[in-house]
Amino acid sequence: MSWLRRPKWWWVLLTVAGALLFVRLGVWQLHRADYKDGLLRLYAAAASAPLQDFDSVSAEPPATAYPRVRAQGHYLVDRVYLLDNPKHDGRGGIEVYVPFRPQGHDRLLLVDLGFLPGNGTDQQPQVPPLPTGLVTLQGLYQPPPGHGFEMGGDALGRQAHWPKTTIYLDMKQVAGDLGRTLYPRILTLDADPAAIYVREHTLDFGSMPPARHRAYAFQWFTFALAAVVIFLVLHRKKRRPKSKSPKP
Repeated sequence: MSWLRRPKWWWVLLTVAGALLFVRLGVWQLHRADYKDGLLRLYAAAASAPLQDFDSVSAEPPATAYPRVRAQGHYLVDRVYLLDNPKHDGRGGIEVYVPFRPQGHDRLLLVDLGFLPGNGTDQQPQVPPLPTGLVTLQGLYQPPPGHGFEMGGDALGRQAHWPKTTIYLDMKQVAGDLGRTLYPRILTLDADPAAIYVREHTLDFGSMPPARHRAYAFQWFTFALAAVVIFLVLHRKKRRPKSKSPKP
């Protein structure tokens, strides 16, 4: 490469190390995207999977599977939690969660009843009355939705009246508020045409869905390319100006 100046060894080392690091980070982001795509496929397939008994998977659910289960028990009808302002098709509203005590167990299972759209006012939608007798539920046994940092700490403990409202569903806060132990996952009920609730569930990856991982991968690969380009530009030989031939 006659157009390049001979670089110092530390320039070469720095460029190679930086480019390799950026490429490695980009590949890692692609692997994370593929992993989450796989989880989404498993989740989609679980919606039509055969029902399992809740007791068989309740305590130790498979880490990368979403069992579709059936459970019998009773709602704690006077303990309703409202996740404020989630989005479905651009509509604001509430996601309704209710503790449920499976028959023969003391531990509580948090049930996601579904989404109630807003009514165009500042008033929250009215939650229909819950059955007080023995009920049979079926749905996906899945991880709770992710949550961020809630300013002001635990908002549930400061509320004296039910239903209680929160902007994040923190399982530890809910368990502390109820004074009971919760199962590690929640039950998202199957869709029901007769229900008032909208039940269109998906996995919640928070701010890092697969597409975001791929966007970050593209950025890291761009940084690797930029490191090489900068190295070449800084070590390019400067063209010497052509000497003018003397006039006769």
